[in-house]
Amino acid sequence: MRLAIFDLDGTITRHDSLAPYVCGFLLRHPWRVPRALGVLPALLGFAVGLCGRGPLKAALMRSALGGLTRSDIDRWSEVFVRRLLERGTFAAARERIAAHAKAGDHLVLMSASPELYVPAIARALGFHESICTGVRWRGERLDGRLSTPNRQGPEKVHCLRELRERLPGEASAYGNSMADIAHLALVEHGVLVNGSARARRAARLAGLDCVRWR
Repeated sequence: MRLAIFDLDGTITRHDSLAPYVCGFLLRHPWRVPRALGVLPALLGFAVGLCGRGPLKAALMRSALGGLTRSDIDRWSEVFVRRLLERGTFAAARERIAAHAKAGDHLVLMSASPELYVPAIARALGFHESICTGVRWRGERLDGRLSTPNRQGPEKVHCLRELRERLPGEASAYGNSMADIAHLALVEHGVLVNGSARARRAARLAGLDCVRWR
């Protein structure tokens, strides 16, 4: 079986997805803004190198979205995903996904973004499965802390290896950042999309293709 593995933020979408997801919700529910300010200590810690992306992500979700019900999250995710796919994705990414689907490849969306909305994006784009950062719930209410490691960098390497053990065969993978180089280098056809100059240099050293998607 041929695999086609896509990153989400900056590869399929034109920008990060979590911040717009949270900000969009807060615009609709401004009375939660004071609660969202609880993320500031983690944001400061991230700025000075004392807090990683995973804890920052958890702090943002806990402060801004914590306590919401699954139905609250599902309703907002439906609106967010529809708007994101209408105007927030690269046409070239959609074309490449469609080409892999037409070829009968097994499509996997692998993202560090949270499971609040990544599976919905995967379904809407025709992916067969998604791998993303898990989020804790307390029954039917969102806790916001992470239930899995943050699916970035080395964790994507781990997920890719598990995926290929389960579904062996030739694989293509697409990512956009320095953090993606490690797992892109493990497949037969790794592609860096819209990478920075530094990322492109690293990608070429790793034997990866570099493309510009619009």
